Amino acid sequence: MNDPLAPLELTRGPAWRNRVALAPMTNQQSGADGRLSDDELRWLEARAEGGFGLVMTCAAHVEARGQGFPGQLGVFGEEHEEGLARLAEALRAAGAVSSVQLHHAGRRAPERLTGAPPVAPSDCEETGARALALEEVEAVREAFVEAALRCQRAGFDGVELHGAHDYLLCEFLSPATNRRQDRYGGGPEGRARLLREVIAGVRERCAPGFQLGLRLSPERYGLDPLEVLELERELLAGGALDYLDVSLWDVRKEAEDPRLAGRPLLEHHAALPRGGARLGVAGKVATLEDARWCLERGADFVLVGRAAILHHALPRRWEEPGFRPAELPVSAAHLAAESVGPAFVDYLRRWEGFVAD
Repeated sequence: MNDPLAPLELTRGPAWRNRVALAPMTNQQSGADGRLSDDELRWLEARAEGGFGLVMTCAAHVEARGQGFPGQLGVFGEEHEEGLARLAEALRAAGAVSSVQLHHAGRRAPERLTGAPPVAPSDCEETGARALALEEVEAVREAFVEAALRCQRAGFDGVELHGAHDYLLCEFLSPATNRRQDRYGGGPEGRARLLREVIAGVRERCAPGFQLGLRLSPERYGLDPLEVLELERELLAGGALDYLDVSLWDVRKEAEDPRLAGRPLLEHHAALPRGGARLGVAGKVATLEDARWCLERGADFVLVGRAAILHHALPRRWEEPGFRPAELPVSAAHLAAESVGPAFVDYLRRWEGFVAD
């Protein structure tokens, strides 16, 4: 099926009304304590009303010391549950399947935000992060699972584990940032142990129909691209995941590693046997033609970021013949009309050429 606007069935949980997912995007609209704000609620609700099949939150930190950004959504305490429940209900009422991306910033958690030195798999002189003790690794594992349970109680259809972009789960996978010699390091199996245990814990303790996704980086951050592909192969064969979200930065790019050169990086991941799991890809998908190109090469769905900021009803706009997304830069008024709150607009001003002065 190469139609991005066709429904998508998953092994568990509700079907998506189409194959277009809102990418998890930092927007800095939540409260300083991680509570959902009205602006963040409206940002996500508008995308659900606009026709996205899956609406996913920004990265939501599972421990207070795992915060990576100002105004980041929290999912680590009872104080967050009321807002999460309000959000889940709004997304369901608008017809979207809902997900929370579970995140721990690891060595990239600024002490000025958390009040504590950052933690990582191993000591990091560059960031001042210290290595987690064994019992702390186990506590992080529990924090991810408890966060998933909290999201389920709030009414979300599922969660996605953020294992990409040099955050904590990704740092455990990378030999450049994980130099441990205990059971959570020492080789590919040990480096992936924490991720596998989190997946197993969510699947064991959440309801059978709760959807579980995973975002991975296929390269960069000291990762071995072939090792990532082998990990994906194992996880997809294991049957615990409902979907894999591969963050490509550009869906048309070739691999940087010469061992994989000669074809789009997307195709290497699409070639993996995936059982009943689905494959999503992200990176510069803006038009219906972009989405079709991805599906023709083996992806099951696409995740859209920038174009979803510009157009809250992007999937519906794709039904219009000749539609093209707005060209950058756009005005703050345009963004406000698309339910992008003031804090998010200020954040977007850091992206060169996004917001017109």
